Amino acid sequence: MSGYRLEVVEYTDPLCPWAWGSEPKLRLLRRQLEGVAEFRRVFGLLFEDEDDPAPDPDAETAWYARYVEGITAHTGAPRAVRLHRVAASSRPASLAAAAAEAQGAEVAERVLRRLRETAFVLGEPADTPARVLAALDGVPGLDRARLHADLGSAAVLERISRDRAETRRPVPDVVGLRGEGPHPGAAKETEDGYRYALPTLLFTGPGGRRAVPGWRTGAEYLAAARAVSPGLEVRPGDLAAADQLERYRSLTVTELGPEPAGRPPGALVLPTGNGPLLLHPDERAGSPLFSGPRRAHRP
Repeated sequence: MSGYRLEVVEYTDPLCPWAWGSEPKLRLLRRQLEGVAEFRRVFGLLFEDEDDPAPDPDAETAWYARYVEGITAHTGAPRAVRLHRVAASSRPASLAAAAAEAQGAEVAERVLRRLRETAFVLGEPADTPARVLAALDGVPGLDRARLHADLGSAAVLERISRDRAETRRPVPDVVGLRGEGPHPGAAKETEDGYRYALPTLLFTGPGGRRAVPGWRTGAEYLAAARAVSPGLEVRPGDLAAADQLERYRSLTVTELGPEPAGRPPGALVLPTGNGPLLLHPDERAGSPLFSGPRRAHRP
């Protein structure tokens, strides 16, 4: 574990609505465990290339839009006013998110966030290489030429194949799991076995291993971390709203509270189908979130 006493593996997908809704809690967890835990993301390929196309794409899109609406009503995450289509594949976005890690953690976080925003704010999932590159216009610090080259590299292709396989080897703890709520996190049945529900976090340390699957509280994540790493030093993780916006470039109101007074000065406010998305003012230039008829405004 590279000298760390605690490893946190996050099974996720750029186009998973539950993972999108969990981002505020996972951002806080990373701040709380900064310097004491090694984090690793595993991209599970929620939408497979080989899936048969829907016989009625419009009906499928309408059904999935209602499904996402139900999830965001529970999580408080923004959602697109209109979903234009269901993603044909999450492989291109996963390849991009994995490739971006070579450019540093900050860039990788911004790339993954933008890919999620394209799906869940614009309703235009980045499900082809061309759409991925268009979605990542204007991401601060991103070397787009390098990312474009890395998307098809043997190393990144092999990484995503490994990630897919690892996601389909869930620990026994989550198979047949029973729990309350709309997403307790039981492993999902597949044609050839099971895969982790997304997101699932797996904590491993000197005290063993704990899986925390599905929609969970931040307190449950910390309890698992402490259980497998006794004596773990946890940071408060608090970060002023303006500092969060500077670091992440994009915030939901669940990270700040619903009152406008909690919003960072100068933040751009992008209306969505489930509350506003707050953006750094520099995001206006070049971001696809500001193309077409949608425009952000200052509060």
